[in-house]
Amino acid sequence: MKRLRSIVLMLLIPIGVLISCRVTDKSAPNSYTKHGLEFDELATVWDEAIPLGNATVGNLVWQKKGRLRFSLDRADLWDLRPMENIDFNKWTFKDVYDHWKAGTYKKVQEAFDVPYDQLPAPSKIPAGALEFNIDALGEVKKVDLDVATAICTVEWINGAKLTTFVHASEPVGWYRFENVPQELPIELIAPSYDRPNEEGYTSQAKTDLNQLGYGQGTITKGDENICYNQNGWKDFKYQIFTQWYREEQSLTGCWSVSSEKVASDNSVKAEAFVSNALANGYQTAIEGHLQWWHNHWMQSSISIPDKLLERQYYLEMYKFGSAARADAPPISLQAVWTADHGKLPPWKGDFHHDLNTQLSYWPAYTGNYLNLEEGFINWLWKNREVFKKYTQDYFNVNGMNVPGVSTLDGEPMGGWIQYSFGQTVAAWLGHHFYLHWKYSMDRNFLEEKAYPWLKDVSVYLDEISVKDETGKRKLLISSSPEIYNNSAKAWFSQTTNFELALIRWNYEKAAELATELGLKEDALKWTQILSEWPELAIDGETGLMFAPEMPYNESHRHFSHLLGFHPLGLLDVSNGLEEQQVIKNTLSNLEAQGTGGWTGYSFSWQGNLYARAFDGDNAARVLRIFAECFCLKNSFHVNGDQCKAGHSNMTYRPFTLEGNFAFASAIQDMLIQSHTGIVKLFPALPADWTDASFNKLRTYGAFLVSARMEMGNVTTVEVLANADGVIQLENPFGGTGFKCNHEFTTQDGILSFKMNKGDVILLTNN
Repeated sequence: MKRLRSIVLMLLIPIGVLISCRVTDKSAPNSYTKHGLEFDELATVWDEAIPLGNATVGNLVWQKKGRLRFSLDRADLWDLRPMENIDFNKWTFKDVYDHWKAGTYKKVQEAFDVPYDQLPAPSKIPAGALEFNIDALGEVKKVDLDVATAICTVEWINGAKLTTFVHASEPVGWYRFENVPQELPIELIAPSYDRPNEEGYTSQAKTDLNQLGYGQGTITKGDENICYNQNGWKDFKYQIFTQWYREEQSLTGCWSVSSEKVASDNSVKAEAFVSNALANGYQTAIEGHLQWWHNHWMQSSISIPDKLLERQYYLEMYKFGSAARADAPPISLQAVWTADHGKLPPWKGDFHHDLNTQLSYWPAYTGNYLNLEEGFINWLWKNREVFKKYTQDYFNVNGMNVPGVSTLDGEPMGGWIQYSFGQTVAAWLGHHFYLHWKYSMDRNFLEEKAYPWLKDVSVYLDEISVKDETGKRKLLISSSPEIYNNSAKAWFSQTTNFELALIRWNYEKAAELATELGLKEDALKWTQILSEWPELAIDGETGLMFAPEMPYNESHRHFSHLLGFHPLGLLDVSNGLEEQQVIKNTLSNLEAQGTGGWTGYSFSWQGNLYARAFDGDNAARVLRIFAECFCLKNSFHVNGDQCKAGHSNMTYRPFTLEGNFAFASAIQDMLIQSHTGIVKLFPALPADWTDASFNKLRTYGAFLVSARMEMGNVTTVEVLANADGVIQLENPFGGTGFKCNHEFTTQDGILSFKMNKGDVILLTNN
């Protein structure tokens, strides 16, 4: 192999040449400082409020009946009573199959589906609200959310000002009013647990809070504090506490929400959190808060010419920073912004694992936020024994599956049985364990969590499968969320592409990880079982199908049939002409069937699909539709077409978060991709995006990559290794030469750099 010391590489350098030179330093761009929310009035409905949060507690800032309102929330406020209809001594998966086979499926619907809609709990519940009488302040001048600092300010024409934030790392929120009169009445408003709901706005929430059966909690008022104690189901209780002090024409206060699940719980109460925060002082609090958010934005950044999409991206990553932490519960349907409308939250605010939790964490990986994604992984790992017991009780097999709809404690909640008790839920959740390993290269995580999870799922899938007449494996019956909703027709006699893709992926990656760990017998076993499953069902004209003999032939919100393409990557445009054609046909048919049956997350997921297909123009197009028509003015995704522009037959507005975070993932995939093992820079930009850049986006192999493109040409690339390894980079400079500071080899346009942890390489356009 030839070694050179030249600092210029021309396109036709022979294979195997090594180059080295010196690195330069560059700081992170700060595009996030340009984007936020700014209005000339307070929102008058809760789902358009300014969202503040830290994954444990949250606040929605808005105005209700003339009062400034803080809708307070805490992630672990849950009514955890068992679903009274779920009794695995009476109902198992075999019973479901027998009724389906016998044509008596209505009994299954009555047992599993109906109670989810009719019973009020288990469910996420709201905490309560603080209200401030702002009559004396007059007309609002400006309402602002600065995403750089996660601080909301409200200014009045008379000079009064509110500054409020939820502390980034402590379970408290702060508020400071300046230039206000001595009297600024504060009230604590309890949820309507003992009275009928008077709100008319329901949005997929059919059950009033008073149906939970709680006695109304007690509110105790002091001179400068208010305390609310609420008992819930069994031993569960929670507390809201706020305290304030006055200085001339200012008022400064702090609030917290605490919860206790059982009588023996010695958790710190809200009153103690507030007392401690006030003792340390407002200035100390805001300094710590600002430092956390500064560090958050230094993790990565992007700059793109489409400012609508760039703004939406930063609003999504702001919400991600507000809703995810390693030491907090994972992101539920609404995270720490539970509906404040007198009813239970849409879909009970639960954990839907048929796509909602999965999509919510997509931007963590390339976005370089593994520290926040760990909350999801930790929660799944913590509840393994719950999941294994569920697997034994319902499926009567070993190994592990996960309920498709679960409570805070991982217990099943029911609902449409095809996905709420889905057979391949744990495999899709296992995808996150795999991604965490590939993006972190944390060897301990691989050995202790990633492979054990996939192994448990592999054992379960092995035992639940049966053989068909040809000797191939199949599921006894199969489904494809949410095709045919919850009808008997939603079960297929052949394994759907949705479940087959997850099964094939799980065995492929279980074998890969076993090989990485030197477990040869395990690797051989999983490879053998993989060979016994059929290939994905593909139609020559329409591409990926729902199931064998059933092409994708109707508009549907859940792209379950093409999971093998994205996010699993079993098919990829990088694998040659045959797979490129399948993907092209699949995406063309997706468009041809129309978007009438879609919801908002469908468009953000479609943006990911087009990015993976290197189609930047269409990716940007559908992401604009999402941002403009499926998000409220505060950036919350609300499922239905708010433009009433015909993008969807759904025009309702239940708020859920997965569509928001899938949007951010699509933007990242337009800028960089590494899922094939080859890092591609700017692989899916629209034709008119000639200038773009990003800083410290993360790739497979734990490399942090920064790059800039100007006038259609890549000008600089910087790579920081977070682990020892080899990064393979598709030559981003085309036919021009470039300078580099590190030795590498080149073959077929792929540059390979062997790096040690901490190494930095810099490539610049010649």
